Amino acid sequence: MMEQYDVVIIGGGAAGLSAATVLGRFRRSVLVVDAGEPRNAPAEGVHNFLTRDGMPPAELLAAGRAEAEGYGVRIERGAVTSARRDDGFVLGTTLGEVRARRILLASGTVDELPAVEGLAERWGHDVIHCPYCHGWEVRDRPIGVLGSPHQAMLFRQLSDRVIFFGDDDGLRERGITVVEDAVEGIVVRDGRLAAVLAGGVEHAVEALAVATRLHARAGMLAGVGIEAVEHPAGIGTHVPADPRGQTAVPGVWAAGNVTDPMAQVVVAAAQGMMAGAAINGDLVLAG
Repeated sequence: MMEQYDVVIIGGGAAGLSAATVLGRFRRSVLVVDAGEPRNAPAEGVHNFLTRDGMPPAELLAAGRAEAEGYGVRIERGAVTSARRDDGFVLGTTLGEVRARRILLASGTVDELPAVEGLAERWGHDVIHCPYCHGWEVRDRPIGVLGSPHQAMLFRQLSDRVIFFGDDDGLRERGITVVEDAVEGIVVRDGRLAAVLAGGVEHAVEALAVATRLHARAGMLAGVGIEAVEHPAGIGTHVPADPRGQTAVPGVWAAGNVTDPMAQVVVAAAQGMMAGAAINGDLVLAG
């Protein structure tokens, strides 16, 4: 007989585990299906999360899983591969088919790096993207920016040795070095990063900030009408949802980076909590 749950949560990151905890505390039957691919896995620590600053992402998630399981939540490593409507929802997973009255999509997003040789190998270490997430850790150091002028201005608040690879006269006026030649790759020399320009010229930096394009992980719910669309900010795709996580598809909620690609961990956790409470309220009304 197919297992049935009040809620199946796709994704075991901060959003998914926060929602699971809320629902577990209300004695809902909850299954979290977690692919084990958190976006911030390469990062050394989580920041801007009150009382958890600097905690390794894996430790934060391990603590979250323990808390959710303490309220009866079932968490399994696996993937949701399909979904269809059938007296609620039937989800195809690598664990087998399961039924759910409601679904929370908390599967996150994937960063697409610029097509520059060597970036992927250093991603999350000295190749970074978010000044709010990583800026303090590279303060007062030489920082290269292979992204937007706005990104360069933010990093300039933290270091007077910022190099912008691109063309922007306004940045020069702010004391930022502007290099117009294209970056073709990055290399490591004596433990230090260097951006390699066309023609072979190298610029040594201790961190390289890049702009990524974000892709919402939502394809597994195409069968029930969930679709990732272009984000209004032009940074990639997301699944639109209202402030409490309700999508345009009845019975399906979304929280975290899959709907808000720029949300930091603490924001994703808050969104998960809100979505969990909203789902519980919806189930109460449904009887």
